[in-house]
Amino acid sequence: MRPFFTAALILILSTLGLRADPVERSYIGYGRLIVNDSLGDFRDRWRTGSVAASHVWGPDWTGALPGRPFDILEFRVLAEVIYPLSYNAPRAGDRPYAAAWSFGMHTHFQRGGWDLATGADLVITGPQTGLPDFARALHEVLSLPKPSRAVLAGQVPNGFHAAAVVEAGRDLPLGGATLRPFVELRAGVETLARIGFDLTLGPAGQGELLVRDPVTGHRYRTITGDATGVSFVAGADIARVTDSLYLPASTNTLTDSRHRLRAGLHWQGEKWQAFYGLTWLGPEFVGQQSGQLVGAVRIKFTF
Repeated sequence: MRPFFTAALILILSTLGLRADPVERSYIGYGRLIVNDSLGDFRDRWRTGSVAASHVWGPDWTGALPGRPFDILEFRVLAEVIYPLSYNAPRAGDRPYAAAWSFGMHTHFQRGGWDLATGADLVITGPQTGLPDFARALHEVLSLPKPSRAVLAGQVPNGFHAAAVVEAGRDLPLGGATLRPFVELRAGVETLARIGFDLTLGPAGQGELLVRDPVTGHRYRTITGDATGVSFVAGADIARVTDSLYLPASTNTLTDSRHRLRAGLHWQGEKWQAFYGLTWLGPEFVGQQSGQLVGAVRIKFTF
């Protein structure tokens, strides 16, 4: 099922940009988000750590998305490490160790009052990524437990995988706040359908291009404005996952649904900007004893 849905979604995305007239682009934005459970509940397991980064090219930013796809292009990179609960020996029913790099091209535009984000990614998995070695060295420096050879031997193997995503969201004024319902479809490494919302109260992030982190659901800033102040953000979503490379059907059974609850603060000063957020991730497979709390952070200084 995974190859069929991935190929179909990538084909749909490719047809969105068929046009002859070129657009002049320049480098207009950059964003990143660091996620780790040491910033949340301080327990090292499951969705333990990731780093997302986005580089954006397009015409001069006007505060709103263009009406055509591919005027704005976002090159997105994601590095992620997923741990089982036990570091010492594989446990029956637990998820396998997984490491992945993702490299993709995405575009952002408007249609019928909806903000659309679509794109395709190449996902590289397994020890060939170098992430298991990096994580092991980092744990050694910090005097933290390291996965045993038996755990690493059962990790998600080397591979190259196609993936695609479509998200549609709409900002709705709500008094002094903004409510943003959204829907998302993913195919490839994980095939899912998701529905949720984001709530923003405050000036930071308004009129900017924000990109959704795939692990936590937080939206991080890539094209930033001049408004200073603090914005409180919150959100929730629920997903139906039909297939996951990270949770093989031979060893794991997916939960009926996957839930995320999140809250955070964007702060914008004259030269500094920062974000800190928390996300509760519900169980992803049968036998996962509980959800987990992960933290997300970003700090930027403008010279």
